[in-house]
Amino acid sequence: MSQQKVWFITGSSRGFGRVWTEAVLKRGDKVAASARNPKALNAFVEAYGDAVLPLKLDVTDRDAVFQAVRKAHQHFGRLDVILSNAGYGVLGAIEEVAIEDVRTNFETNVFGTLSVIQAALPLLRAQGNGHILPVSSVGAFWHHPTGGLYESTKCALEAMAEALAAEVAGFGIKVTIIEPGAFHTEFQSSIQNSRTIAEYDAVREKLWAMFTPDMFGDPEATSEALFKVVDADEPPLRLVLGSSSLPIIRKIYADRLDTWEKWEAVSNAAQGSRKA
Repeated sequence: MSQQKVWFITGSSRGFGRVWTEAVLKRGDKVAASARNPKALNAFVEAYGDAVLPLKLDVTDRDAVFQAVRKAHQHFGRLDVILSNAGYGVLGAIEEVAIEDVRTNFETNVFGTLSVIQAALPLLRAQGNGHILPVSSVGAFWHHPTGGLYESTKCALEAMAEALAAEVAGFGIKVTIIEPGAFHTEFQSSIQNSRTIAEYDAVREKLWAMFTPDMFGDPEATSEALFKVVDADEPPLRLVLGSSSLPIIRKIYADRLDTWEKWEAVSNAAQGSRKA
């Protein structure tokens, strides 16, 4: 039996956030569960009492993020796992998306996660331990037409998290990037679609034809994977969730290596021959 942990989870009201919050409470851990509408967390309070601290939080409000993290730490006395899950998607071809919508998506997915991490780090450093789990997506490396702007938020998140892992390892803080594939969650309801241009309709149709029913996993089955990671002495930097993604990842990276190698002579010539 692992030692009881205290979690701080954003986006706890629906989707993966709700699934994971409930699973964490069921296993006997404690949770500071945040959501923009804390009433959506009432069922957790009724079922688990003092084990859950409901918090109203919009992660785009940086001051509120710092206040919520401090409140959770003061309430429970420590924070062991920071699960930054709050996020949503903006879908549309590059030509279609409104710049304001993209900025707002980055404010939530990237800057919101950054605020959560920056708020937690001084507390985790003082403890000498902690585990940060930023929730990314297989979209960080499998880039779909009409998904590029949402996926770019996940690319930014992964770059930030990978650098973070190297920066904080000496403080006893661990980082694992969670990369879900396709699952039957409520994520679809949080997608914001851009205006459409008819010329891209064929691209959209081809994209959605790629997704077959067997690709979508059961979100309830993912919680055990998170527990294995947070209980591990040496957790991975990245964890893919779902069985349909890894074969695709292998092909993506094989194709990239093949391209780089085919153009290696051109790349090397770009080094030039200038002497120091």
